[in-house]
Amino acid sequence: MFGPDICGYSTKKVHVIFTYKGKNLLIKKDIKCKDDELTHVYTLILNSDNTYEVRIDNEKVESGKLEEDWDFSVPKRIPDPNAKKPSDWVDEAKIDDPSDTKPADWDKPEHIPDPEAKKPEDWDDEIDGAWEAPMIDNPEYKGVWKAKQIDNPDYKGPWVHPEIDNPDYVEDPNLYLYKDIGAIGFDLWQVKSGTIFDNVIITDSVQRAEDFANETWGKTKDAEKKMKDEQDEAERKKEEEERKKREAEEKSKKSSDDGDETDAEDTKTAHAEDEL
Repeated sequence: MFGPDICGYSTKKVHVIFTYKGKNLLIKKDIKCKDDELTHVYTLILNSDNTYEVRIDNEKVESGKLEEDWDFSVPKRIPDPNAKKPSDWVDEAKIDDPSDTKPADWDKPEHIPDPEAKKPEDWDDEIDGAWEAPMIDNPEYKGVWKAKQIDNPDYKGPWVHPEIDNPDYVEDPNLYLYKDIGAIGFDLWQVKSGTIFDNVIITDSVQRAEDFANETWGKTKDAEKKMKDEQDEAERKKEEEERKKREAEEKSKKSSDDGDETDAEDTKTAHAEDEL
């Protein structure tokens, strides 16, 4: 399976899935796909040296070795099961400074009785118990003391597990090879209409694939982009006109409401004068 997958805001990637010995193998890399509304051409190239290349719009976006980027087989190299980190291996880069000592006045309680608190006048020790001032944060509290860190003179760096050849590994020189492709199909799931797939080619010539892309997508991409820009500009202008129209209507309505309130006040004043 090969092609773009766009789902929501999080999934926007190119799938490259191979079926090998009855298993579907997903690529280990994350290849970003195009997520605009324009037409794009996707190309997958499998080379006879078991390398691959993914192109979008005839430009390389990813490449590598089939054996490394898919789990076609067990790893070629594995950690040596007989190797263990030496018991005296020091992998702590920093240690406490042995010459650093805690200041004599460091230890202070985290909370202290509120010195401004006073025992309520109606407090009854026999009924309420012994009165104790509420606790507050101690402004002199310095936290837990920790010695300064220094470079560890015995530090040996991170221990690297030695590797050996995997006895279960079997090389397949023909991972790239598909001797017979009887059909192609599309796996589609759309929640919004408008996506079109066409102009598909399977060939053993990279040049032929490039030429095919230029003969199809290449001849329409510029005109499509121009049309899309014109549509976007027309939509922008339409939205701007509608916005201005709404603002004018709201302004007119507000002016009308203000006028009605003024007429009502004038009427009240006239009645008051008549009564006088």
